[in-house]
Formats: sequence, C-alpha cells, structure tokens
Amino acid sequence: MDPSAEANPSGEASSMAQGLRILRHVVDQELRGRPLPSVSQVAAALALDQSRVSRLTQELCAMGLLEREERGPFRAGPQYFGLAAALDSGWVRAARPELERLVSHFGLRARLSVRDGFRVTLLRHSSNDAVPGGFEQPGMVTPVWCTGAGRALLWDLDRAGLESLLAEVNFIGVGGPGAAHSVGEVWDLMVRDIAAGFVAADEEFEHHILELAVPVRDASGAIVASLSVLGDRSLADAESVASVLWESARRLGAVAG
Repeated sequence: MDPSAEANPSGEASSMAQGLRILRHVVDQELRGRPLPSVSQVAAALALDQSRVSRLTQELCAMGLLEREERGPFRAGPQYFGLAAALDSGWVRAARPELERLVSHFGLRARLSVRDGFRVTLLRHSSNDAVPGGFEQPGMVTPVWCTGAGRALLWDLDRAGLESLLAEVNFIGVGGPGAAHSVGEVWDLMVRDIAAGFVAADEEFEHHILELAVPVRDASGAIVASLSVLGDRSLADAESVASVLWESARRLGAVAG
C-alpha cells in the first residue's frame, strides 16, 4: 500500500498490516453503533502516527475499502461490502432457508452467528427477527459469554481456554438478569449445556427471552458458526427444538465442508 515500501518487503507487510488494522477499527466502530472516527481518532486509538494514518486511509479510500464525505469521518466503503458479498457463499447462503424452516417449525426467531474473540457477530437472521430501526441486523455484535449463540461457539473450549479468552472481560453491567458474572459461572453453564446436549440461555442477554443454540461444524469437525432460536421463557419442550436445531446445523455443516 505504501509506495516507499516497494523495495522493502517487511515495510510493505507492515503497511498492509496497519491498513488492515485501520479498516477493522473503522468497521468495528460502525458495527458497535459508535461515532465514526476521524484521522486523529484512528491514530490515537491504534497508537499510530497521524501522518501515516492519513496516508493509509487515503489509499484505503482510493481502493474503495473506506469512504468519507469531504474531510469527515470514515466508514466502510463499497468495495469492503463487495468483498464481504464475495464471501457470502456456500453454507452462509444455505443458512437462509434453514432459518426460515426453523420459523415455520416453531414460529421462533432464528439466527446464524460467528465468533470474533469474545464477541459474537450476527451473520443472518430470519425474516421475523427484525423491526425497522431495531438493532437485530447482520453485523450486530453481542457478548460471547451471555448469549446462547455465543456459548455454542465456545462448546469445544476447556477451562483453561475459556479463562484465557475471557481474561480481560468486564462482566459488570453486561447482559440480562441471568447473565454470568465470572469465568467460573460461565464454565458452570457450559458444563450444564454440554450435559443437556444444547445451550439454553435464559434471560442472559435480553429480559424475558430464552435462547436455544447449537454449534455448526464443518467436515473437519471444527466449529464455524452457531445456530440459535429465540422465544419467550414459556417455550415448551426445549429438547425437541434443540433436536431440530441440530438437524439444521448438520445440514449447514455438510455444505460448509
């Protein structure tokens, strides 16, 4: 990205890495609903030289990965969404009919999610899971430890892995009345879920909402996503719902493989 790095492969790699950090920071701010950042704010957040951020953001804008009006804040550009659409293939596309099948089965809201560290990103949701102006949109970010979708993505972690993942997490004030407030509490819920054969998050993120979830595995057995449904706490026969969830997850996993 940086012409001065053409004769210096390590410099070119550094420029690319910094450019990707900038892009990710801007997208992350937008996903979280936070104010879009300026050059100086990006530089401060990432501890980079402001002149370097200015140069790299100009290149990212020229590539269409970022965009800004005049000298205003940055947002994701059209090429970023074009790249994202190119990745929207196979099992991600196949998720749409699976989500609608779950709606027809149970009348519940259904979601497909992936993990990004200790956060969960919503990839797709069913047609009954969004209202105008609502926050339930693709790209929505929620905590991994107090959502059904999130804990399904943690299914394979051992205690040490969980402690490492959540080491810097502040549990205070996050989630609903049923949310865990320590790594130990999260671990106890995971042990319970695995014994039951599915994740049940009862008012852990949203008040009065029960979320049931299972992991989606690819052909190698790796967890690539989670499939979940959400309903009120009066939801009956969670085992039957989970059984259908597992069937959908297996179909998606076969496509992912």
